[in-house]
Amino acid sequence: MELTENNIKTLLAKLPQLKNEIQKVIVGQDAILDELLVAFLAGGHCLLEGVPGLAKTLIVKTMSQALHLSFRRIQFTPDLMPTDIVGTEILEEDHVTGKRFFKFNKGPLFANIVLADEINRTPPKTQAALLEAMQEFEVTYGGQTYPLDRPFFILATQNPIEQAGTYPLPEAQLDRFLLLIKMGYPTEQEEFEVLNRTTGTRKVEVLPVITAEEITQAQALVRQVTISEDLVRYVSNIIRATRPDTTTVDYVKEWVRWGAGPRAGQALILTAKARALLKGRYAVLEEDIQAMAVSVLRHRILMNFKAESEGITSDTATLELIKLVGRPKAL
Repeated sequence: MELTENNIKTLLAKLPQLKNEIQKVIVGQDAILDELLVAFLAGGHCLLEGVPGLAKTLIVKTMSQALHLSFRRIQFTPDLMPTDIVGTEILEEDHVTGKRFFKFNKGPLFANIVLADEINRTPPKTQAALLEAMQEFEVTYGGQTYPLDRPFFILATQNPIEQAGTYPLPEAQLDRFLLLIKMGYPTEQEEFEVLNRTTGTRKVEVLPVITAEEITQAQALVRQVTISEDLVRYVSNIIRATRPDTTTVDYVKEWVRWGAGPRAGQALILTAKARALLKGRYAVLEEDIQAMAVSVLRHRILMNFKAESEGITSDTATLELIKLVGRPKAL
């Protein structure tokens, strides 16, 4: 369906409603919800990092209910095999002819929203199967390619404190995630509200707000949000400034081991466009780029040993870069 001006207005009006529905269940976590919605509108995937018990699974499940989409949760374990998530062939028999044949039985990846819980607990072979699906939006089994459902959104979680028996994702694979979102503890008032809401008999019904077709339209609309050439140059300057061998920023030369690649620039522009749309704007502002920079770059900038020993993180480096790299003036 072609988007008309009225359709666009209706669609944009539903985005705040979507957040309100999720917040019927989720207390606080306002910035986290915004970033998840930004990633979803931009058509990318998220890696969510946080200690157990912060409602990571509940956020994703609630989001799938408000989006009227199918949801599957995969608990990643050391013995999980690629076929456990992709699917496998099973032998069936035609009751009329008596002939036997192989039929592909789809795995849990065939859903609109997939929660890959504790992705760093599974071996690299299974991680690679998941990452291939994220990149190609399809899976291959026995030489046959099967397209995944659209829209398709993977939210992977990892626990930052338990490292025994884990398989950390290599930097090249981390780069496939549009955003790395760090989830912290709730405030005192939020924690009180969580305890008050969840220990009684109160039940909340989350109503679906947006259909799969409307989400696809919204994702297409994100691409149409305008960004000026000087802001594209600004993004390029930030990304290039993260690389120690080409940067003019002494801070980066001192603390950074590897900088971000071109995919980081694409991610920063797309998420800035999605954020602008969530705010009801059709053009990207400098504040959109700066607001998304930390979550886009935190897993794409590798700090050196000196920085790690001093407690200087990629978040610190990104915030410093935003101060040091100025926006180019429009010609």
